[in-house]
Amino acid sequence: MTSLPTPSRTAVVTGASSGIGAATARRLAAAGYHVYCAARRGDRIADLADEIGGTAVACDVTSEESVAHLASVVGDRLDVLVNNAGGAFGAAPVAEADGDDWRRMYEVNVIGLMQVTKALLPALVATGAGAILNVGSTAGRIAYEGGAGYTAAKHGTQVVTETLRLELWDQPVRVMEIAPGMVKTDEFALVRFEGDRAKADAVYAGVAAPLTADDIADAITWMVTRPPHVNVDELVIRPRAQAAQHKVHREG
Repeated sequence: MTSLPTPSRTAVVTGASSGIGAATARRLAAAGYHVYCAARRGDRIADLADEIGGTAVACDVTSEESVAHLASVVGDRLDVLVNNAGGAFGAAPVAEADGDDWRRMYEVNVIGLMQVTKALLPALVATGAGAILNVGSTAGRIAYEGGAGYTAAKHGTQVVTETLRLELWDQPVRVMEIAPGMVKTDEFALVRFEGDRAKADAVYAGVAAPLTADDIADAITWMVTRPPHVNVDELVIRPRAQAAQHKVHREG
């Protein structure tokens, strides 16, 4: 664990072991933040923390005890919280849905976000200029076949964000959401389709340039580094090839 320099701007990134989370941790570190890299996979975040001079904290956002440990490591002051931990599990229609998959998605995308925010909010307020950035999805804005469980969870992310902004209207904390469309990462689709590489690759087939994790991390870093009086309520970001959730240009 790397010692925290003083004074320093600090950030927590959940789900930092891969994809958007890891890319965001790198971007924030480059912007001058000491980053607490939080995720379940301790070996991965340990390597990332060593790379960027941050602090690795093994954390399962669905566990109150684990989140409490994260808060104790962060301490009394925090500048930025990026609630990135999330995921999609399965793509079955409602008539064939797996209740366990739906529970997992709600637990990580909604309950986990709530628990981390609740635990770290006092530290964010204490800085006098805190920022909460929730990673939502375009799936939180429109329904599509086979996606009811995930779209319901990500609609939850969006509504929690909106409610939190209303509740914190008189506090020195900005509340923001980024809603990415098609982002090609190493794990998201593969996890969703239970390791089926062919199904995962088919999501991006023919799309010349889907977004990358670093594209989203770049946007997140821009959002949280605006002046303290500037709140980017929500940023919807898609690749040029994706005009809408159901309309994607595929070559060939």
